[in-house]
Amino acid sequence: MSLHVLGLGDIPEETARVARVVCPRGAFAIRLREEFAEVFSGEAFADLYPERGRPAVAPGVLALVTVLQFAEGLSDRQAADAVRTRIDWKYAIGLELMDTGFDYSVLSEFRSRLLAGEKAGEVFDWVPRPARERGLLKTAGRQRTDSAKVLGAITGLNRLALVGRACERP
Repeated sequence: MSLHVLGLGDIPEETARVARVVCPRGAFAIRLREEFAEVFSGEAFADLYPERGRPAVAPGVLALVTVLQFAEGLSDRQAADAVRTRIDWKYAIGLELMDTGFDYSVLSEFRSRLLAGEKAGEVFDWVPRPARERGLLKTAGRQRTDSAKVLGAITGLNRLALVGRACERP
């Protein structure tokens, strides 16, 4: 897979209009996109993808989906279904309403690239840092992300995805 697009891209007009109607008070995915779109530029992961080959899903998109997946406790299949069916997720990653998303295996491949490139912790450090700078997280006590737990969850999801693929019939 090669990398042609890094970040989230623009939100399609129709997707934005429908998201405002369906979620008038917003949703977590929508607020995450609106507050931290620049955080998910994907530039930090450009070196994980070759320049030639079939186009890959933008790493900024996959990073945002991974954060949403972790926040909601979803499996890869459930996260891929959310990309395909949920308007708030389509808004967050900038998809057209009719876009069918991507195969769930792309998430496992992305996490494998993160682990191989030793960048898995970066995805979950992206949001707390700017959130702290904007006053959205308290800085009075010790605020930290438990990267051991996050990395363990990522590894567990990868193993679970491999077992699921092994049990599928061709």
